[in-house]
Amino acid sequence: MKVIICGAGQVGWQIARHLSGEKNDVTVVDNNPDLVRRATDTLDVQGIAGFASYPDILERAGARDADMIIAATFSDEVNMVTCQVAHSVFSVPRKIARLRARSYLEAIYSDLYRRDHMPIDVVISPELEVAEAALRRLAAPAAFEVEQFLGGKAQLLGIQIDDDCPVVNTPLRQLTDLFSTLRAIVVGIRRDGRLFAPEPGDQIFAGDECYVCVHTDDVTRTLEVFGKTNRLQERVVIVGGGNVGLTVARTLEEKARKIRTKVIEKNRKVAEVAADALERTIVLHGDGLDSALLAEAGIGRADAILCVTDDDKTNMLTAVRAKSQGCPMAIALINDPTLIPLLGPLGIDAYINPRATTVSSILRHVRHGRVRGVYSIGDAEAEVIEAEVLSTSPMAGRPIRDIDFPEGVLVGAVMRGDKVTRPSGNMVIEQGDTIVLFALTGDVPEVERLLQVSIDYF
Repeated sequence: MKVIICGAGQVGWQIARHLSGEKNDVTVVDNNPDLVRRATDTLDVQGIAGFASYPDILERAGARDADMIIAATFSDEVNMVTCQVAHSVFSVPRKIARLRARSYLEAIYSDLYRRDHMPIDVVISPELEVAEAALRRLAAPAAFEVEQFLGGKAQLLGIQIDDDCPVVNTPLRQLTDLFSTLRAIVVGIRRDGRLFAPEPGDQIFAGDECYVCVHTDDVTRTLEVFGKTNRLQERVVIVGGGNVGLTVARTLEEKARKIRTKVIEKNRKVAEVAADALERTIVLHGDGLDSALLAEAGIGRADAILCVTDDDKTNMLTAVRAKSQGCPMAIALINDPTLIPLLGPLGIDAYINPRATTVSSILRHVRHGRVRGVYSIGDAEAEVIEAEVLSTSPMAGRPIRDIDFPEGVLVGAVMRGDKVTRPSGNMVIEQGDTIVLFALTGDVPEVERLLQVSIDYF
């Protein structure tokens, strides 16, 4: 498959890295020659320096026979024009654009821009994606990682195992016996920096990071089994009233369960816009780093603080100050990946990486065939794959224990019709089932064979 990626920043580079690693023909376009050079020097891609919306630049990038174009530059207008040119001049069949401005999003989602006039097949909004990631973190504050599968009916939880965890040193097989009605299964464990798919006889030790595939209805009970308290979020303080903070606050207002939310915004105009847009949320104008303002917002009685300004250091310091003033849960928005190792020592409970969130969203929309989702764990150490089982698959009609899975592959959940169940060895996988698989990166080719479909992107 031939793909043109417009924009060689962090998002574009990560997408190029993933798609080129799957042996696709990738060309990166950016008007910054240094970014293009970085991509061509570190990845197996071609590079073109120039403005992505210019027809001659797209011509040089091979748009005439491209299968897909992904417009992920920093400019909404460039991304939209790039998709328009790709459609009108080169007839590129698949066009994806990253858009930030709320005005554009509202127009597109309300069908004011129909495909004939603005031919974008998929619109990705970083702010909306980050807001959804923040809401997932707030819903499961005891987990360090949360991702949804099977239409939201199953989740992948990352759980840090503490010394007081009640199931420490317990074999996984025994966990299944003890909690026979719990629809959850440990699919991955990271121990001493190494990620592996556990055997039934393996035990969980303090310090492990466990990846658990769980039915959404059983999230709270699963966390309790692992010694975590999934406290209901009744009071939330949001620092940053821009698109992300505003979207989170508006969503919390719409929940049936009443959540008391306060927003702190430093920019007066942005604060006024947020105050006008929100009905039950209190908006405070001021600096989130101000301890007196945090106290006024009731940080000592809050269940969580969400720091989502456009400055990483402000988010980190605000989270630290909130923790020092008694807030039990602090989540920070972090763009710079080099700052992430500092979060643990600073006591920050969770972070959201907007670039990684946007990349995952784009990759979900460029999947091929019956593969419905691919989620990357860690630094491409493993993948969680959601796929429909075809009649031609070697898995169809066989019990799970008889399927020749590699050691690094585990089935995390099975959905038949609209019912999600925990897999067992004697469960027969049928044609049409949707399964969630955990696979170490080296075992992905074998998973492709078992699914009878290529996990590339189209």
